[in-house]
Amino acid sequence: MALTIDLGVAELAATRFAISPLSETVAGLQQLGDIDRHPINLRWLRWAADELARRPLDLSRTLPLLVNDRLSWPEFLVPAPLGTGASIEDDLAALRRTTAHQVRASLRRVFGDEPPDAVAALAARPAAGLRAIAAELRAAHDRLVAPHWSRIRAVLEADVSYRARQLTAGGAERLFTDLHPDLRWRDGRLMLREVRWLTERVVNRGPGGLVLIPVVLGSPYVLIKKSTSTQTTVRYPARGVGALWTAGTRPPAASAVRLLGRARAELLEELRSPATTTDLARALGVTPSAVSQHLAVLRESGLVARERSGRNVLYLTTDLGASLSGTTS
Repeated sequence: MALTIDLGVAELAATRFAISPLSETVAGLQQLGDIDRHPINLRWLRWAADELARRPLDLSRTLPLLVNDRLSWPEFLVPAPLGTGASIEDDLAALRRTTAHQVRASLRRVFGDEPPDAVAALAARPAAGLRAIAAELRAAHDRLVAPHWSRIRAVLEADVSYRARQLTAGGAERLFTDLHPDLRWRDGRLMLREVRWLTERVVNRGPGGLVLIPVVLGSPYVLIKKSTSTQTTVRYPARGVGALWTAGTRPPAASAVRLLGRARAELLEELRSPATTTDLARALGVTPSAVSQHLAVLRESGLVARERSGRNVLYLTTDLGASLSGTTS
């Protein structure tokens, strides 16, 4: 059976992509709580577990909402971002704007009429509870996501750029089919093949089109809100996550070193995951100008391409560059 969203021409035209630091924070906490854990994030999970063991975070208001035995969690914890490049401050402000009625309705849908104590306390004082939760999520973001945000954002932005090309080349059908194996768009309906819940449900959309949010620190599944206090979001695994935590962790291929020299071969190895010039300079311990000079040569050789995403310029390997660095078979 499938979870279905009615998505006509007008709604499809209003559908957009967005990047959300809060979405990454919430997803990361669920991964740490062993909710739909994705093995691809194992390196980050080990680092984050060590970080929390060294200095624990107080997440007493937030974790009961995210890590429990329920099949879902309160949707207001990840509101739809208002723009493509929302900051953590923007996301948390949207969270705090959730009305008392919306908070209570969402908690009731997830926890029923006999909620745990932490949930009951939030239902009794939603405004104060949301402020406390926002503070906890900000602390979690600063400790667990912010140190890696530059590279995470680069992967997310590269994903959005790729999806835009898919939409241009093949329309909505190609976009959604390529977004995830469980998604299909046909005859004005977006259908998600249900992996864990074998019941057919129709989603009542929020106003406007869908908000498509790629996620790095998340599960391997597509997550669609069945109810929403903002816009209906579709959160899906971003492309290129596999290389994010391993780029630059192995020696460059010997063939690449012989052909390019060690500095450029190391740069090509780092670019197994998209990055900006600043990211690369920091990772390699060299100046941005030195990185720019090497990137110019690699681009002229057809090994590296660049894409503009908002105010950032992302660099990534071409198929030829990936082949030379040994990342393709």
